Amino acid sequence: MSLVETEWLQKNLDSVKIIDCSWHMPQTKRNGFDEYKKQHIPNAIFFDLDDNSKKNTNLPHMLIEINSWDKIISKMGIKNDDKIIIYDNSDVISSCRCWFNFIYFGHDPKLIYVLNGGLKKWIKEKRKITNDLTDIQISNYKSFEKKELVKNKEVTREMKEEADELSSQNLDLSKKIDEARIESIDKAVKEPSTPVTNSEMPVATIGSSVIVKNLTKETEHNFELVNPDQVDPKNGKIPLTNPIGKALEGAKEGDEVKVGANLFKILKLN
Repeated sequence: MSLVETEWLQKNLDSVKIIDCSWHMPQTKRNGFDEYKKQHIPNAIFFDLDDNSKKNTNLPHMLIEINSWDKIISKMGIKNDDKIIIYDNSDVISSCRCWFNFIYFGHDPKLIYVLNGGLKKWIKEKRKITNDLTDIQISNYKSFEKKELVKNKEVTREMKEEADELSSQNLDLSKKIDEARIESIDKAVKEPSTPVTNSEMPVATIGSSVIVKNLTKETEHNFELVNPDQVDPKNGKIPLTNPIGKALEGAKEGDEVKVGANLFKILKLN
């Protein structure tokens, strides 16, 4: 998720679309739209998270159908090439949910931002607020769904089973691990290297090969972080959406990460 600072927004109020997506937990007895009508950032449009979510479900804030999304965003006057800044005045940072909706429905990620600090920071810095309603010219917004960003119950269950299987099995990689260690030692002996600072150490991401030790079960595993279309659990190829892949993302050699009841230590990262 990309953030934009209040100072930048102050200078670009007239060149971006601004959305107030304030939503509050029911027990707070606060109403985001009522608060918006009293004060908001100039040119802001209100996005009602309750009204703009799926209605025929008991679950809160589920994604709506694509045709409904297009109508909602068109009525807000937003175009496909608009740069959008979303903020909130909520303790639950509801702007992030609105941001995800735009990403899911295909808005260019380079054109959608969340305001760092939200309305609270804006007001604290004594920047201009208003109660004027923004004039809207209806657009013709057209979206497309990135369905890979949402997992249903069945897929989630399969991912958990996959993680449990990978965590409980010894993948019998001792030979590869030994070869990697020997190669690393030989290289260190033959080619003295400049010490690497912690900030320069590589981090695990897509394409990384990671050798880890399950400190809970005293087993070693070799994982490769791959794109969703390259997943092959039997050969240790897992996506970042997998619980283990998610935990490893951004970690460095020597780090320890926890997945469920299992604690993994990263032995080697390429």
